Amino acid sequence: MVSLRLEDIVGATNGEIILNSIRSFNGISIDSRTIQAGELFIALRGKRFDGHDFLQEALKIGSGAIVSAPVTGDEIETGHLRGKTIVCVKDSLKALQRIAHYIRLKRNLPVIGITGSNGKTTTKELIASILSTKHRVLKNTGNLNNHIGLPLTLTKVDETDEVAVLEMGASAPGEIRELCEIATPDYGVLTNVSPCHLEGFKDMISLRRTKLEILDYVKVAIVNAADDFLMEGVKASGFNGRLVRCGIKNDVEVYATDIRLHGEGSTFYLHLGRDKSVEVNPKISGRFNVSNILAAAAVGYLFTISPGDIKNVIESFRGVPMRLEIKEQRGIKIISDVYNANPASMEEAIRELARLKKQRAVAVLGDMLELGIYEEEAHRRIVRWMSSLPIDIFIAVGPVMSSVASEFTGKVYKAQDAGEARKILNDISREGDTVLIKGSRGMRMEKILEI
Repeated sequence: MVSLRLEDIVGATNGEIILNSIRSFNGISIDSRTIQAGELFIALRGKRFDGHDFLQEALKIGSGAIVSAPVTGDEIETGHLRGKTIVCVKDSLKALQRIAHYIRLKRNLPVIGITGSNGKTTTKELIASILSTKHRVLKNTGNLNNHIGLPLTLTKVDETDEVAVLEMGASAPGEIRELCEIATPDYGVLTNVSPCHLEGFKDMISLRRTKLEILDYVKVAIVNAADDFLMEGVKASGFNGRLVRCGIKNDVEVYATDIRLHGEGSTFYLHLGRDKSVEVNPKISGRFNVSNILAAAAVGYLFTISPGDIKNVIESFRGVPMRLEIKEQRGIKIISDVYNANPASMEEAIRELARLKKQRAVAVLGDMLELGIYEEEAHRRIVRWMSSLPIDIFIAVGPVMSSVASEFTGKVYKAQDAGEARKILNDISREGDTVLIKGSRGMRMEKILEI
């Protein structure tokens, strides 16, 4: 990573040097359990933790720390701070963010920001894989996409990195703007706008406005032209940079034709501009993943990655764990989509269940969290709509799903949690069934698959 000098840290954070023993650091850490020799520990404060409680543990290995609590003379004299560097700041989280911004500007590499309601992580992984055919790429680990995870990712920039691919999440107004102030992206990818985290937003207009905050920073925007609500917002935003639209209509810049969905994966023709096209056979399932693939291919096209290399990456990509994974267990086809859930992603997953069923279709659906005042109606509408599809059995998991389960016209079971749902599923499932398991992260739906 970029070597961090003490004077750079103080300049970025406007901090006060309390101890001045080491003047250069080879990394940033916020976790005393994983800190490496030569790294600088940043003691963050959260609702349930205080990094200052782990300062002594971190400095057994680390070379110094940024703190926002007073350091006493006794601490300096009695041991664990001796021989270390300590910088005191008003707000240690702001210090992390300012250091990340400093590193981003110092390296001045192209930054791609990815936001939207669904598909961010899959699109991020695809973009990083496509760009990696020609460039060294830095990306968020997992979905470390918030005000802590994103700056922490930027502090890991290596001198050889040539491009950064950063997922950007938001659960309240202004949060995309906050992330953009740190990362200053050059390219923005907008996957879609649909109901999610509505507990933190007044309404869908507020949610869309927050996602569109990225347009105030980027020179190039890659957008899902099939999302009318998103495109309405883009048009109204007055964005005057380069707009690259992706969709299934041939009047956009990157598009798909002749889409054929298979038991697992799909086949379609990928068109890049007006004069380049290639047939691709992705292994990830779902029509919605076609949109994610198009967005990633558009970024590859902008970075002059060849259609052949884009095709190879798309066809070798096996998806992201816990997102629409298709498995076989004891003769039962399992669609495991347990990472998270909102109304739009829930609908897409149920469509896949209906499409893939051979005999019985079993929907094991957990509560969708963070929907605020929309919670009950969103669940009721999903269950009522599911009754119009060839779904045979519904296992409602959690208090909200259970409260609206009577809207389903087929066979219904209710479970308080994932553990109880696992017992029900084990009792009723039989060879030949197709089972969808989906719910919000807090429902821990992956426990249903534990043997």
